[in-house]
Amino acid sequence: MKLTRLLSLVSLSAALLSGSLWADSLLGPQSAPSRPKNIVIMVGDGMGPAYVSAYRYYQDNPNTQEIEQTVFDRLLVGNASTYPAPVSGYVTDSAAAATALATGVKTYNGAVSVDTDKRPVPTLMELAKKRGMSTGVAVTSQINHATPAAFLSHNESRRNYEALAESYLNTDADVMLGGGQRYFSDKLIKQFEAKGYQVLKDAALLDGVTQPKVMGLFADVQLPWAIDEPEARRLSTMTAKALELLSQNEQGFVLLVEGSLIDWAGHNNDIATAMAEMHEFASAIEVVEQYVRQHQDTLLVVTADHNTGGLSIGTQGEYRWDSQVLRDIGASPSRIAAKALTQDEWHTGLSELLGFTPSAKEFTTLDSARMQGEKVLTTQLKKLIDQRSNTGWTTGGHTGVDVQVFATGPASPLFAGHQDNTDIANKLISLLPKMPKPKAEVKLPAKPASEVTPTEETPAQNEENGELQQAKDLLSEGAESQSAAPVTQVDNQA
Repeated sequence: MKLTRLLSLVSLSAALLSGSLWADSLLGPQSAPSRPKNIVIMVGDGMGPAYVSAYRYYQDNPNTQEIEQTVFDRLLVGNASTYPAPVSGYVTDSAAAATALATGVKTYNGAVSVDTDKRPVPTLMELAKKRGMSTGVAVTSQINHATPAAFLSHNESRRNYEALAESYLNTDADVMLGGGQRYFSDKLIKQFEAKGYQVLKDAALLDGVTQPKVMGLFADVQLPWAIDEPEARRLSTMTAKALELLSQNEQGFVLLVEGSLIDWAGHNNDIATAMAEMHEFASAIEVVEQYVRQHQDTLLVVTADHNTGGLSIGTQGEYRWDSQVLRDIGASPSRIAAKALTQDEWHTGLSELLGFTPSAKEFTTLDSARMQGEKVLTTQLKKLIDQRSNTGWTTGGHTGVDVQVFATGPASPLFAGHQDNTDIANKLISLLPKMPKPKAEVKLPAKPASEVTPTEETPAQNEENGELQQAKDLLSEGAESQSAAPVTQVDNQA
């Protein structure tokens, strides 16, 4: 048996990069189908290669000689370029990158599954729905943020949050879990309920849900930082529930899971919070990885939409990065700062949450920052953590580096090696089941042309008009926008 397995791997290596073998080895017996029934795509928003490496060292057990592997090391198969359409240069935002991953089409920064002419383009989930599959999203941002929106809807600008929220009524998505209460009015929620959705605002109620359709809005905007609620395991819990609900469809499903707040922490240049978000995203990947082991008809593809912050593992010419500093931090810098403002003996409380005691000089700097308010103190705490861990950043925005691709399950070798982010979408779309053939119609003898009245249409005209109306519907949906916000403007967490 071992010899047979070895020969199989050797034959695969002639055609594939070695990275794909790690993914293939997780498939177990070679009876797995060549095409998936289910597809799970997971996006670590802003998760450039340095985040993945940093997470390995963040998870390392310092009491062993070996640096232990993470789920990312196990599943690595290749990488992908992320540049947007030429009009936006080489550095993408989340909307353009998600559009590429969802449709296979390059577009301008800020666009939500429309092309550079602002025309809607079909998404992976729309195409899956036409094939009778279930669809869902589970994210830690608002559910109408750039990435989930690009898989579910169309709009000329990602900033049109209310319009995107309203458009979700037409997606027929089976599961939508994340934040975003702010953008869903009571009137809109009643419309979702009228369409059969169970709408939840308390994450504790999710466990009792046994049937789709469900929309969970568990925060005003983003979900809480993982570092502040480590026991909640919010993304892992939502992912497991989404898999449970979507699995009820015998035709299969497509699920998007996004670790949205990795990007937000990167924009903030907040290494402690970023590593905690990476840990929760990795835990969610392991939930799906286990599902793939038990359901060998499921494909898992993991990637990032872009890199955020220009994270550097080591800086200032010093050959050092201290991950232990990060492991000992008990809360996000913003929460530590907020608590420090309410405490008289704030030095003690701050030291306990930081996991180390600042020096007298460092406390002098922090004291000055505290007198200027929570925002300034938060910034100074992040700088102190960077100094102690020797972490570097190059920007508060995005960079143009390639990102990594991870995969396991049937057809996972397709994602080995270098590819563009549009290639990922095109491969996933090609793996969807074929459209069911229309039922054969009983054909009546054709009337002579002279007997066809002006109001009657031939079958060919009917088909042409149907396709035209479908295109018009997509165009009108994508053209609707809450405002005429310039497409070059995006929100802070881009």
